[in-house]
This record gives sequence, structure tokens and C-alpha cells, in this order.
Amino acid sequence: MSETGIIIGEDGRSRCHWHANLPDYLKYHDEEWGRPVTNDIRLFEKICLEGFQSGLSWLTILRKRENFRAAFAGFDFDKVAHFGEADVDRCLADAGIIRHRGKIVSTINNARRAIALRDEFGSLAHYFWGYEPGHNERPTVVDRDHILANPTTPTSVVISKDLKKRGWTFVGPTTVYAFMQAMGLVNDHLEGCFCRPEVEAMRAVLVRP
Repeated sequence: MSETGIIIGEDGRSRCHWHANLPDYLKYHDEEWGRPVTNDIRLFEKICLEGFQSGLSWLTILRKRENFRAAFAGFDFDKVAHFGEADVDRCLADAGIIRHRGKIVSTINNARRAIALRDEFGSLAHYFWGYEPGHNERPTVVDRDHILANPTTPTSVVISKDLKKRGWTFVGPTTVYAFMQAMGLVNDHLEGCFCRPEVEAMRAVLVRP
């Protein structure tokens, strides 16, 4: 790995170092991470899974994602909002997910908060994309040192505070920034990663909600 955080894969392509050449992580890096998301259910899924990831590795969550989807009705927040104590117990008994009561209860709570957010803004996508940082708020070079030095940003702090004010939980500024990176609100593929220009091209033609 170079000082910039770029590694060369077996296919000769330059990538961000964090996928560690693990096949499932590699696929996530190449095909999903950082690519703009405007679908409300997928946005809800991503912010919930980032909450579950708190204190754990993302790879652990990624490998359990299909189990999470099965446990939480595909992250359809209209359905999750109606979960009750029996559903909490069911999830706590599910060895395929992270059996953390607080995070399970948080997902149900956040589903209810997501409905309120949609009612106010028309969609979750409209709310989150409304916080897209301007060019003057982004670094001129996105390299490993920048990422390591900035686990949060002013924008993630603002979103976190607003979500908490609205009753969301497990949405601290570090979690929110990881969500912003994952759903493409920012392009944090490193300079030199083959995905970076692909994501920039997608962002250039994206119709913001």
C-alpha cells in the first residue's frame, strides 16, 4: 500500500486500501460504497446498519446484511415502525444479526422517526441530500491522511444534531459521516482509486431529490 492509501488488486486496478482484498468487501467497495443512493428504503437500511456497526467492524455487518434484511422486513420503515416487543424478542433470538437490544429498539424507533421525516420533507432522500456539502466544503485531495484525520465533518455534526433533535438514536456524528460516505453524499474514494472518477460521473448526472 502506498502512503496515499491505494493498493493494486490482482486485476491490476488501483483501489482504496480498506477492502483488504477480501472478496465480499471488494465487491462492496467496487459496486456500492460511495455510489449515490436516493431510494428511501435503502437509505434507511444504510443508516440503521451504520448504527449496528458502532463498535464493530463493517465487514461483520456486511456479512450479516441479508440476515438483517430478513429480520427487519427489508428495512421497509413503514413495516418496521409497527414492530412490537415480540419482534424485539425475535430479533434478540436471531443469531444471524447483532443481538444488541439497544440497537434493535433503536431501529424500530428510527423507523417511526423516518415516517415523520418523510411526512415533513416528502422523502428521506430529499432530507439527506439537502445536506450535500458544497465544493468549498470538501478537501482538494481525498487521501488516506485526510480520511484518518476526519472521522466526522461539520456536516455530519449538523445532521447528527438535527436527527437527535427529531428523536433518532444511534446517529452520532461518526456514524452519520460513515453513512454519508456509504450513500454517496460525499465521494470519499481516495485519489487514484478507479472508483473515484466513476462516482464523480454518477454524481454529475444525478438528479437530486
